[in-house]
Amino acid sequence: MMFDHLIGDQRPIGWVFQFWPVMAGSFGSGLAATWLCKRIALKFGIVDRPNATVKTHREPIAYLGGVGILVGLIVGMLTGLYQLREQPGFGKAFEWLMGIAAGASIACVVGVIDDIFDLKPGRKISGQLIASAALLMAGIRPAFHSFTSPLGISLSEPMETALGIPVVMFFVLGATNSLNLLDGLDGLCGGVTAIIAGAMLILAAHLSTWGFSETGDPVRVIVCLALVGGVFGFLPFNRHPAKIFMGDAGSMLLGFTVAALMILFAERIPRWWMASIVVFGLPILDTATAMVRRLINRRPLFVSDRGHIYDQLMDRGMTLRQAVKTCYALAAGYAAIGLLMSQIRTRYALVVYIVVSVLSAGVIWKRGFLRMEGIRGAIRNIDMKMSDKD
Repeated sequence: MMFDHLIGDQRPIGWVFQFWPVMAGSFGSGLAATWLCKRIALKFGIVDRPNATVKTHREPIAYLGGVGILVGLIVGMLTGLYQLREQPGFGKAFEWLMGIAAGASIACVVGVIDDIFDLKPGRKISGQLIASAALLMAGIRPAFHSFTSPLGISLSEPMETALGIPVVMFFVLGATNSLNLLDGLDGLCGGVTAIIAGAMLILAAHLSTWGFSETGDPVRVIVCLALVGGVFGFLPFNRHPAKIFMGDAGSMLLGFTVAALMILFAERIPRWWMASIVVFGLPILDTATAMVRRLINRRPLFVSDRGHIYDQLMDRGMTLRQAVKTCYALAAGYAAIGLLMSQIRTRYALVVYIVVSVLSAGVIWKRGFLRMEGIRGAIRNIDMKMSDKD
């Protein structure tokens, strides 16, 4: 049966619960740090000001929410390291967690600089590539031999490393910019990330019960818990009407961390990696929609507009809260598909993923989400009272 092997026999499910201090520490520190960042941002004028194009909030709103999330994330991961200090494989877990912490910090700093000085796209991408180097230096990359061995193809260690470099860079760039594009409504990016991280936590817990990896199992659980806790510490200040925005500092940080998780799921068996990618389905769908829409309408690819999925939901009559809840439901739907398909054989899951992708593209086309009108690129103007930038 499909769920016969849902819980393994190598570790009890309660093994995951020992890491509850990770989430508690990340939530508490993230909550306190976000409150402090709000005060600092307002004192020094680090705010997001409304404009007449893509930002429709009426009052300047504090930035630096991403720094608060970063504090929660790092405190959570350090808590997890403390718990692992006497367990086998601590040395490698330390390298992996410190690599993720270093890359997340770099992504956040680049985002803060962009929030304050408005970096050009090329410089932002350079910063994201530097962040991806932290993962590579820590040895976090896909294990391609698990993909090629069933095909009778043998890869040398240097070849596997060389293949891993562009893949890690691609995932970091893709996830970071996808969540950056999704950062458009109060509570949207943070809430969707929490759903994605929660689903990945379920997948990580499942693998842990099977003793999937001495190092990877605890690292995946710790990063998921730290990410969920840090985001939950931020969200009370970001729910509509938002008191603070995560800014590019937050969206780049979240995108980087989710990218690191997806790569960690590529440690052995292909279907876990595939499942984690599908769990990230909503940001992928929104980014693909934005890029295709701008391309076919001959608009600049890197110029912001108000034609994202969440914008167009509001253009069709939804309130901000309704649009956010709809996006939450979509994110949960993709997460559920990824989790369910992780329990079947890879070739069958791949067929389901292709069908889901085709159906998603068909709905986007049929509903007119690829059309652009007006200066802002949306179907029609929306109520200026709605908050836009998260």
